[in-house]
Amino acid sequence: MVIGFIGSGKIGGTLAKLAVDAGHSVVLSNSRGPQTLSELVARLGPAARAATPAEAAEAGDIVVVTIPFGRYREVPAEPLQGKTVIDTNNYYFERDGRFPEIDADETSDSEVLAAHLPEARVVKAFNSISHVHLAEQGLPAGAENRRALPIAGDDAEAKKQVAELIDSFGFDVVDAGPLAEGRRFQRDRPAYGPRLTVAELRAALAEA
Repeated sequence: MVIGFIGSGKIGGTLAKLAVDAGHSVVLSNSRGPQTLSELVARLGPAARAATPAEAAEAGDIVVVTIPFGRYREVPAEPLQGKTVIDTNNYYFERDGRFPEIDADETSDSEVLAAHLPEARVVKAFNSISHVHLAEQGLPAGAENRRALPIAGDDAEAKKQVAELIDSFGFDVVDAGPLAEGRRFQRDRPAYGPRLTVAELRAALAEA
């Protein structure tokens, strides 16, 4: 596949390396322009190239949105119509500013992004693990104590795509349910942060 990246920071760069290592091509972008990504592209090799966010969105079979949540309006909606979009974001009010509807638990960060991308198939994933652990903790399928990562989304086929990608990166998957259930593995919840197996992650999600 071609995987597009809107945002190429620590999580984006790590996911891009995992994607290239798994045999995919990646198209990277950020808010500062393709020329600022030359070092990362060089590290990733010939399967990587830099582009604008709109070009990365257009090129990707799957597109990863991995920018600070407060800038979600910068994500180009039109080229993402019909595509699977992986949302890695977390809402940090200290960085993003206050979103009263999220503070009141009336919605979640991923649902806000999905409303901005009404024709995309948004799946929340990779938000509950640090980039360091993402790079270091992957194990082959069936390995003992393999770490599990949660996902949430409203489209079954999109979740299947994302689950297969996560498995290829070295992690088991626990489906937390619809996109709204992404609340259960956001900041300050038991499933956010620690290394957990499938059974342990299901228990942590049930506590939220």
